[in-house]
Amino acid sequence: MAKKTGNTKVNKKPDAEKLIALYMDYVLEHEKTPRSVYKFAKDNDMTEGDFYKHFGSFEGLRKAIWDKLFQNSLQVMEKSKEYASFPNREKLLTFYYTFFEVLTANRSYVLYTLNENEAPLKNMEQLKTLRKRIKSYAKTLIQDGNSEKSMKLFQQNEMIFSEGVWVQFLFLLKFWMDDNSAAFESTDVAIEKSVHTVFDLFDNTPLERIVDLGKFLWKERKA
Repeated sequence: MAKKTGNTKVNKKPDAEKLIALYMDYVLEHEKTPRSVYKFAKDNDMTEGDFYKHFGSFEGLRKAIWDKLFQNSLQVMEKSKEYASFPNREKLLTFYYTFFEVLTANRSYVLYTLNENEAPLKNMEQLKTLRKRIKSYAKTLIQDGNSEKSMKLFQQNEMIFSEGVWVQFLFLLKFWMDDNSAAFESTDVAIEKSVHTVFDLFDNTPLERIVDLGKFLWKERKA
């Protein structure tokens, strides 16, 4: 008699990407994080060893999720032939537009995981790897810009710029989380205005942009 195969599970060892997908699905379906690696592994027909082969803990997996979102954004940008020829200002704009599109595609998970704990700093721990990635990306941009400036006097400080971009990202992330506009159009406007403001600060022509950004934020706050 032939055996049924329709519901047969294939015990294929999961890779890191599969574990990330399983974890995100669990969080979204149960509206909570798994209580233990043992239970999570058992529920997904694998061993604890299968999990630990790729991640040392759920915390490590959560950090890897943000890293994956970042890498996916870079891959999308690098597929564009025009991106490489963009000036740094346009590259940063492209990065933010792309990254927040990726976040929007995973908005339910992002909102849950960044609001899971009552203590905001606890929620931010998962962004440590992402912080390094974004700061490194920002340093690359400023290094390219400095290489085109013959006089050191006009070169920009990589450390200050990269930290500024990280703070800017956190601001935009919070703005996006609170954004109720259709297709998150307000976030797009905030991205454009804040990026221009940051670059203008480094170009010593900040006043007009800062006033423009301030007016926009005040308008959004009162809306």
